[in-house]
Amino acid sequence: MNKNNKSWLFGAIAIISIILISIFFAPANNQLNSGSTYSRAPDGYGAWYNFMLEKNLEIQRWEKPFTDLENSQDINSPVTLLQVNSKLENPAISPQIENWVKQGNILIILGIDKKPTKADFTTIHDTEVGKVKIETRRRAIKLEAKKEHKKDNILLGDRYGAIVWQKQLGKGKIVLATTQFLAANAYQDITGNYEFLAQLVTQNQQPILVDEYIHGYKDKEVIEKEVGESLINYLVKTPLFPIFIQGLIIVVILIFAQNRRFAKPIKLSPPIIDNSQVYIQALATVLQKAESREFILESIGKESQIKLQKKLGLGKILLDDKSLIDAWIQQTGQPSTELEKLLKIKSRKQKISESELLTWLDKWQQILSV
Repeated sequence: MNKNNKSWLFGAIAIISIILISIFFAPANNQLNSGSTYSRAPDGYGAWYNFMLEKNLEIQRWEKPFTDLENSQDINSPVTLLQVNSKLENPAISPQIENWVKQGNILIILGIDKKPTKADFTTIHDTEVGKVKIETRRRAIKLEAKKEHKKDNILLGDRYGAIVWQKQLGKGKIVLATTQFLAANAYQDITGNYEFLAQLVTQNQQPILVDEYIHGYKDKEVIEKEVGESLINYLVKTPLFPIFIQGLIIVVILIFAQNRRFAKPIKLSPPIIDNSQVYIQALATVLQKAESREFILESIGKESQIKLQKKLGLGKILLDDKSLIDAWIQQTGQPSTELEKLLKIKSRKQKISESELLTWLDKWQQILSV
């Protein structure tokens, strides 16, 4: 094999390798996996699920749509269904779900979107099973203030409103919570949180189902029903099929290109100027000449803080420095010295040198990569 053929062979191998890496090692959608018992991330529920198994309780994962549960269930054998939202939502309780609950079933939904109050972001609550740590300012309306509700419908709350509350429907109940992280992996050292959720799901001593279908997990029967029994049919309906076709076309072209050219070389046209890139470079030059480093501190500081909050599962609304630092220590176990310095530099109004600015940017990159 001559040198030219070796080059084409190595090129084909490289392209095929890139395609395979893209298919099997592309980053997954972590947002959907938040709250799943399969997840070992801080916002997952894998540790709590194992905690329940160690108690020898009747608990299992449910990987089918709600309609399958309703159709397959014996009316005389009610269950408790736990749903942990991957993000804060206001799910609609349909008449179909209400009728299911009235038969004696219990539906528990963690992660109900309510407006933030003036409550502290981190609060500790005394319960029958120990201290429960809550990290959210969101509260539901003060249910005890409404005539149609009784005070005992609030299962966990404070003077700002309910954090966990329930509603009786016939023989069953609907339990709601303003936080989806009530017993997440990040709180596995706080036994009160795990015991409190365990108390919620075992209050009627019914079999417990944890909804994994809402996190994208489906059992074999559901997959066959939704995409067909054939693996080929499944691949045709996924993004893998066009990637496979593109790779096959590239390999065929490379095989022909080893022996002949399809046409004369085409002269490349001059590159098109990217006006957006030109604008960004011009703006950077103006800011550098004007020494407007404070503008960069404020803009990049806010964006970096939002990125860090998203990484910690704290949302897009800028938090105060103390709440962010507390969450950082809780979820990463890292010292907060560097983060405190970064936040202090962002908030001060004094000018800084170019070297200090570059150091500040580098420190933010280190924090976000933890």
